[in-house]
Formats: sequence, structure tokens, C-alpha cells
Amino acid sequence: MRRIRYSSLALVVLAIGLLASAVALAGDGRTCPGFTPPGYNGFQISTRVFNDCPTSILTVTNGFPNSVIISDNILDCFGFANLHTWSFSTDGGLTKAQFENCSHYEFAATVMLDGSANGEGGLRLAPWWSPDADGKFMLNVGTGEIACFGGRLPFYSFTVNFGLHYLRGLPARMDIVYNPHFLSQLSPATITYNLQYNNVAYTSGELPFDQGNPAEDPPHGLWGELVPAYCGGYFQPQLGQGVPVGLTATFSDIFYNGVDATPTTKSTWGKVKTLYR
Repeated sequence: MRRIRYSSLALVVLAIGLLASAVALAGDGRTCPGFTPPGYNGFQISTRVFNDCPTSILTVTNGFPNSVIISDNILDCFGFANLHTWSFSTDGGLTKAQFENCSHYEFAATVMLDGSANGEGGLRLAPWWSPDADGKFMLNVGTGEIACFGGRLPFYSFTVNFGLHYLRGLPARMDIVYNPHFLSQLSPATITYNLQYNNVAYTSGELPFDQGNPAEDPPHGLWGELVPAYCGGYFQPQLGQGVPVGLTATFSDIFYNGVDATPTTKSTWGKVKTLYR
């Protein structure tokens, strides 16, 4: 029997890998080869996505390119919550930037929630069908929970896995890394949630996306965040049920890399940790 030389075997493996990649990308319904994730030149702000207390006093400071501060006060209405979001924008803040399923990128911010109201806030990677209200990397000042959920995001809880509880007034460095891999069942896109809290770094490691709805492919894709996706942050203060409470969300040291994002969690996390102050 003829033996296969290592060089020949390597060529076969490479060919199979390239074929699998091409098939995966074609099956995802997107024109991915050569696609570069969008950069950004502004923050798009959407206020009162939920507006259960329209009489509240809302103040927004768009500190592009480094920060966003949203303060919602006199939340004395009865009901659930208000919701405000910010998103990376490629047209100076007019619209939200749209991300492909095949994008490879990373974004981060230091998030702090402070005030008398309960509520939540954090980063957001939202799906095409819910660009503001879903896909949350959450800090909750009422329950203390720190978790990732909603939209297309694989669920992960830093509270369950590490026993962490968020306390109002403390900064938390939050980071998301999206890697498309081959967008296939054997090699789906992954997401990594990174957190630095009380000067300790934590990570979820790479978590795979499950399959999207085949009836929606094309045009939205299957094995990743789906198309289009939207990235940024969110702030959802709860109402005081007659008590004039308030809450402020501060997003500082905002970071985004959509061109040179590294393909492995280890090196990316090491780079992110150098941003902590």
C-alpha cells in the first residue's frame, strides 16, 4: 500500500479546510470573503425605547469617542422601566452600524450604574429583529446578577459560575469578542464574554452559537449572530412606583476593534487586560 507523504497529506487537509470554509460561508447566505467589519465615527443614541415613565428627567452626554453617560431621574411613575441604548455608528451617529454574520470584532467599555433606582445596564449585541431590547451583557443593581442572555447570545452567568454580584457605584470592565470561524455546524461562530470586577479578571471562554431559523436563511444566516447585528450598550432603569428615584449609567473607556481583532481568546483577552486602569 502506498504511503501518503506528510506534504501531500497537508495539502489534502488544507484543501478540505478551504472547501469546508467555502461551503460554510456559502451556506450562511452572505458574501463573507474579504468582508471587513465596520469601523465607527460616532455613537447613535436611542432614548426611551421603553418609555413607561415619559415624565422622567433624562440627560444624555455623548462623549464620542470615549464615553456615553445617561441619567434618568424622577422615575416616580407606576409600571416597569425606561430603556435607552447607544450603538456604534458609521455615519456620525445618524444610524446604527450593521454587522455581518461573518464579522470578526471586539468591543468593550467600563460600565458603572449608580443612583437610588433599581435597574440594569451593560453591553449589547442585538439581533436584527430586536436591535435595542435584546442581546444583553448585564449588570443588575437590584439583584446583583451579572449575566449574558437574549437575542442570539449564548447564555452565561458570572453570578452562577463565579459567585459574583454587582454593587451599585462600582466600575466593571465588560468586553465581548465575536469570532465567526466557519459559520457551520462543525465550526459555528463563538462569543467570549470577559469581565474585570474588583480588580479580578474573569472570562466565559469561547461559547458556540446554536443554529438560527433555517426559514430565515437567506438573508439572515444560521450559525452566528445573524445579519444584521448591532453593537453598543444599554441602560434600563426601573420605575419607583410613586417614589421619585433615579439612576445613572456611565460607559467610559469605550473600545472597539473591527479590523485587527485577533482570532484566539487567549491573546485577545491579554490585549484587553492592558486597557484596564
